[in-house]
Amino acid sequence: MSSDGKKGYVYIVTNKTCTTLYTGVTSNFIKIIYEHKNKLLNGFSKRYNLSILVYYECIETIEAAIAREKQIKAGSRQKKIDLIQSINPDWKDLYESICE
Repeated sequence: MSSDGKKGYVYIVTNKTCTTLYTGVTSNFIKIIYEHKNKLLNGFSKRYNLSILVYYECIETIEAAIAREKQIKAGSRQKKIDLIQSINPDWKDLYESICE
């Protein structure tokens, strides 16, 4: 576990047309996705209407999650698309499944 005992989450959100992808990391997953959905975060995700959760991973520590986020961000757009399609081939919004 990390020093504060929190798991980390890496996620990808997109817009309705799936033209823009944002990769993020957090220790408070449900809260951050709620904020994306309700456009409560100023900046890139709000500007591009990124509110559809299409990919996520739960990782044992926040430090490991940060490293994974950097790895994903360093990859090409095609690698991100392949990653999304490996678990979510229809690009469905996964938000409901995390809130159950």
